[in-house]
Amino acid sequence: MVGKLAMFGGKPVRDEYLPYGQQWIDEADIKSVIQTLKSDYLTTGPKVREFEKKIAEYVGSKYAVAVSNGTAALHAACYAAGIKEGDEVITTPMTFAASANCVLYQGAKPIFADINPKTYNIDVNDIERKITNKTKAIIPVDYTGQATDLDAIMELADKYNLIVIEDAAHAIGTEYKGKKVGNVSHMTEFSLHPVKHITTGEGGIITTNNEDFYKKLSLFRTHGITRDYDLLVNKEEGSWYYEQLELGYNYRITDIQCALGISQLSKIDTFIKKRRELVNKYNEMLSSIDGVTTPFEADYSNSSWHLYVIQIELEKFRALRKEIFEALKAENIGVNVHYIPVYYHPYYQKIGYKKGICPNSEKFYERMITLPLFPRMSDDDLEDVVIAIDKILNYYKR
Repeated sequence: MVGKLAMFGGKPVRDEYLPYGQQWIDEADIKSVIQTLKSDYLTTGPKVREFEKKIAEYVGSKYAVAVSNGTAALHAACYAAGIKEGDEVITTPMTFAASANCVLYQGAKPIFADINPKTYNIDVNDIERKITNKTKAIIPVDYTGQATDLDAIMELADKYNLIVIEDAAHAIGTEYKGKKVGNVSHMTEFSLHPVKHITTGEGGIITTNNEDFYKKLSLFRTHGITRDYDLLVNKEEGSWYYEQLELGYNYRITDIQCALGISQLSKIDTFIKKRRELVNKYNEMLSSIDGVTTPFEADYSNSSWHLYVIQIELEKFRALRKEIFEALKAENIGVNVHYIPVYYHPYYQKIGYKKGICPNSEKFYERMITLPLFPRMSDDDLEDVVIAIDKILNYYKR
């Protein structure tokens, strides 16, 4: 997109394209990976266990289980929770499809609760309205990095005997009432995709304080196969012996990935600090532009800010979101949209979901735009984004 003319003619705000997100890999990361490549273990070795231990320590949980990606982590958590055919699991439509797909993988049915129009997170009151005698679990999503109202959700879980699988793919490093996300819910999933706060290339991890869940998660990622003597049915064979106890999957993560993760984790606080600084600058600079709603953060959450999502007050402009979005891209600003409500997707329509079930989510979707946010962004990069928004919205002003 370099050199592309702006939609309104002339030179675009930026000469080079600014992506909405980007990993930060340095020489220490590369060295860590090279050392593992030269070691005896490329997978299922000591780096996996070291990474799990460090993540558990970071979030304050007893256990952590690393897997091949964030979707695998959600699937494993659904398995550990005992979700099965005939069950229902309540989640938000304002998320990546994996938050609901993981329920389908287990033969259960996702039920979508609407969002709170202020926080954009799942509405606790709507969760309770949609609980039935088939409900087995709740999958709240810490959307953009802002923690959901976890205490209220855990109270519902206690009241109705439900399991909470927190989708914190956006929220490693986020604090909820002064404690890091990852040790409040029954299980918490984090994503390690390159656009997230830290990366292992691809990867996911589940934290829990429940030993039974930990054992089930560990078994599930390795085909349901174990060498653990205490778990074996036949204990009379030799030390070579192993058994498949359940039908699991090959969701293992490699030592190569975990070596990168360990190195990245050592820099996470620096990354999050920079994200928060950028968000503060966005909030300050965008406050003077009429027609832009900046994100609200509840007082119980100290977000690690995976995404920065604004709303365009479309009634003030002679344009739809699509036109504003394309104009920003023509200025070489790598905007995005997070997310299309899950039940809008043709697959979900095909299996019986209809539009109109979560009106707050649908209204939010029509007005949202995700702006670039990542630690390597400079203040000049951010100012380019704001200048482009101001330019385009002034053009389309009613």
